[in-house]
Amino acid sequence: MKDSTRENLSYFGIYKKLLGAKKDIVPEKVSFGEDKFRYFLFYEPSQITSDKIIFWIHGGGWNAGSPKFFDYVGQCIAKAGYRCVLIGYRHSPKDKYPAQIEDVCCGYNAAVKYLKDRGIDVSKIVVAGPSAGAHLSSILCYSGSDQERYSVDISNVIGFIGSGGPYSFDAPQTGTLKTLLKQLFAEGYDRKKGEPASLITANDIPMLLIQSEHDGLIDFECARIFAGKASSLGIKNELYRVVDEKNTHSWYTAGIFLLSREENKCLDKFFSFIEGL
Repeated sequence: MKDSTRENLSYFGIYKKLLGAKKDIVPEKVSFGEDKFRYFLFYEPSQITSDKIIFWIHGGGWNAGSPKFFDYVGQCIAKAGYRCVLIGYRHSPKDKYPAQIEDVCCGYNAAVKYLKDRGIDVSKIVVAGPSAGAHLSSILCYSGSDQERYSVDISNVIGFIGSGGPYSFDAPQTGTLKTLLKQLFAEGYDRKKGEPASLITANDIPMLLIQSEHDGLIDFECARIFAGKASSLGIKNELYRVVDEKNTHSWYTAGIFLLSREENKCLDKFFSFIEGL
């Protein structure tokens, strides 16, 4: 069976799990702009076991998704004892790139200020994101030009985790990805200005790239190219190949947060990386 077909068939299992997801924490919703997608959700665990804070930028092909939809991710991370921030952004094709990275950077700044104002230590931030969120969060962490443009201080970021990200546009592209990129970028826009592999600059933020060879939407080469760029700049990185049976794009990028660490090695890798920082 083709990986793209397996990806399409995976949605039923994910939504079935989603219906049973528990909501133990009521997050704080904070807007950082007038658009309905320009907000973040903050999750305060009932029992904090770590001083690290996880900032998570959702996926959805740049044209769908929201922090509210991915509430179960915040619930999972908070249940593990971490404070968590889920950041939203405007969607394509209505709003073309760079609107998305502008929102992610503005949301990051707003969330850091919000936490500081509450007296929370923000010296240990881990930035993570799946799919389109991996694309945007990797630019947030590694694009010096975007950090300067949007006045982002990443000195408190101690780690980055990207899952199933389209980091390189030179890698083979599925028909679905081609369509999504066409929606994301205006005609004639220089896509290198929105490509993580072209924008990456050297810093000391270690990265974990989680990628499946049976993704169905994003070619494994995307992560391999990005990891190679990072290595050439002296950035510590690890490319983790998904070994779970649930290795299609939607499962390992977001669906894993509906499972436990015992059930899924990919989720265990996610938390093990953070624990080791």
